[in-house]
Amino acid sequence: MAIQNWSDTILLVNLAPEPEMGEELQNVIETVKTEGDKDVVVDFAEVDIVTSSSIAKLLKLRKAMVDCDHRMVLCSVSPKTRNIFAVTGLDSVFEFVEDQFLALAGLQMVTE
Repeated sequence: MAIQNWSDTILLVNLAPEPEMGEELQNVIETVKTEGDKDVVVDFAEVDIVTSSSIAKLLKLRKAMVDCDHRMVLCSVSPKTRNIFAVTGLDSVFEFVEDQFLALAGLQMVTE
């Protein structure tokens, strides 16, 4: 995984597959708590399945983002993983876009 400061206002997170995803999401939560002035793009390109533990961490991350009035966008989510979000009803809780480029461009356009 990589957590990068893509710009002054956007943090880019490239997730690793399970089981490393949970630990990585915890690192992102800590980063957001210390650098709470950024939007976050979470790239699922390397992820094919997500566990309930990682979903809980994504919800915790989302709450941290909402608390500091910033956005979190999930991108490059495979159809199988997206279906997990749909079955749990979380597809309406998270913001999804097709790929990293659209996520970054969308957030950057809002901040300009």
